Amino acid sequence: RTLLVVSMSLAIAPAVYATNGLAPTGVGQIHKAMGGAAVANPENTTSIATNPASVTAIPNGYDVELELFKPNRTVIGKGTSKTYKGDEKPIFFIPGGGYKKSINNKISIGVSVYGNGGMNTEFKNGPTFISGGDPGYPPAGTEIPFSRSGKHSGINLEQLFIAPTIGIKLNDKHSVGVSANLVYQTFEANGIGSLAGGSSNPTHFSNKGKASATGIGATVGWLGQLNNKFAVGASYRMKTKMGKFKEYAGLFPDQGRMDIPAALTVGLSVMATPKTKIAFDIQKIYYSDAHAIGNSSSKRDKNGNPVPFGSSNGPGFGWDDQTVYKLGVKHQKSSRLALMAGFNHGKSPVGPEDTFFGSLAPGVVEDHLSLGFEYKLSKTSKLLGSYTHTFSNKVVGDLLQPFDLEMDQDAVGIGYSKQF
Repeated sequence: RTLLVVSMSLAIAPAVYATNGLAPTGVGQIHKAMGGAAVANPENTTSIATNPASVTAIPNGYDVELELFKPNRTVIGKGTSKTYKGDEKPIFFIPGGGYKKSINNKISIGVSVYGNGGMNTEFKNGPTFISGGDPGYPPAGTEIPFSRSGKHSGINLEQLFIAPTIGIKLNDKHSVGVSANLVYQTFEANGIGSLAGGSSNPTHFSNKGKASATGIGATVGWLGQLNNKFAVGASYRMKTKMGKFKEYAGLFPDQGRMDIPAALTVGLSVMATPKTKIAFDIQKIYYSDAHAIGNSSSKRDKNGNPVPFGSSNGPGFGWDDQTVYKLGVKHQKSSRLALMAGFNHGKSPVGPEDTFFGSLAPGVVEDHLSLGFEYKLSKTSKLLGSYTHTFSNKVVGDLLQPFDLEMDQDAVGIGYSKQF
């Protein structure tokens, strides 16, 4: 229990991702190593984060882990022919963990603590863009820096989930579960004051320090162990309505609100051989239903005029819904060592029509390749590790956008799993 408290305390640290859009490829070292495939693949307490019903199918115990995440963020100015690197903060440390206990042979409880998503960009110089002459901005053709003060420009968004969970075995083959998602998120924007001319509240747009917001949502799940070789599962994370970032009421829609989008995941796992398991998930993330993420950054009213930032149902990042495919394999190499590999693909939610505001959140990557291991230290403890390489992807802005976006990433993690 002491280690559990420590792991939960560590999880309050920043969690910053940009892999499947704002979301991680998966939660937990085993699932990260398997491309994120988890909904029908219960392995340890981190599986609860994807499918609450997994809490009925894993041993009692706890997990702690830490990941080092390195994204490389690049913005290319179309009109200025300049390249800007948003990597002033190059590496992020992402902790997480979980806990599970059986109440009886039917009911189990648990909790998972993890970073669900986020984004960070910090530019030392730039970016700059060419004004289109919209109201509130200099004449068309004028080169404008994001930061009028010459300071670093960029944003930092962090999301932490604490998810207490209960699962019930309906019979020998089927289980259901539900998690209450207690969400805490922080946001800070600096050096983007030159964009405030298009805001409904320009004094609450940039350089307002770190803001925070909370919300409560839920995830429901089902797990079917159809036989000793084949399992299926499904989970649905409901949209979480978050409190407002009051300090940034002039930046995000609805006077500063950034909700957590809904996500639906379905999948299966199969023991292809007595030593080899294959798992496959399909996940749909509904970014377009959250105004701050889905609304177009160049949103206009019925008369063709730009809609102000911060207004009701106002502009956002312009992200599309994303469908993610996750494939993983786990092979028991020996009595102590298992090896894992995975592939994860999701089309960039940032389209050519939204690369301007997307320069602050260039979540354009699509393909991820992962490797990992599980090593038994004793009958009740394991050491886990994963490495994920995210291949470079570039989104070229259309004729109305001043930027092209490019990103690649690397992540390496280590974890400790204990059963009791």
